[in-house]
Amino acid sequence: MELQGLVGYVLFALQIGVLVTTAYAFVHAAIQRPDAYTAAEKLTKPVWLVILGVAGLLALVLGITGVAISAVAAGVYLVDVRPKILEVQGKSR
Repeated sequence: MELQGLVGYVLFALQIGVLVTTAYAFVHAAIQRPDAYTAAEKLTKPVWLVILGVAGLLALVLGITGVAISAVAAGVYLVDVRPKILEVQGKSR
């Protein structure tokens, strides 16, 4: 019985972590210039805001399935789109 409680806590912590990461990705996407997305040859700013917003809502509504969808959406943005946008704007490290 104790193992089930531990699994529940781990999944809850994972859900919170993914929600925070998705919120960070959404805020980052919202504060970037719209022309940077097209200059980086990525989807437009409104499309990314919708993707990340819907992914965050799915994480809240669908449980672990929504968390997986949200993790993928935020991961793609943070690993692929964010570096290109920062590079286009001259903010890359």
